[in-house]
Amino acid sequence: MPALIPGPLAAVEAGVAPATIRKWVQLGRLTAAGRAGRAQLFRLEDVFAAERAARTGRPAPRTAHTGPRSPRAARRAPRTAPPEA
Repeated sequence: MPALIPGPLAAVEAGVAPATIRKWVQLGRLTAAGRAGRAQLFRLEDVFAAERAARTGRPAPRTAHTGPRSPRAARRAPRTAPPEA
């Protein structure tokens, strides 16, 4: 079983601010793999994948435990072209 680390430590390991980890979660680029009380716990390899994706501008690869990119995107109807006048 992979080790789980809290968000602030994940931020240190990835070389980003703790707010960046929270933003990746909010955007669906990173998903918590567990909890310890109120703290979210992350797999280190997921954190590194999200960091690489942010650096290269590509979306992070989906892992088995990740959900939709964002809750809003999952509820949103697909975009269609506006009707022609």
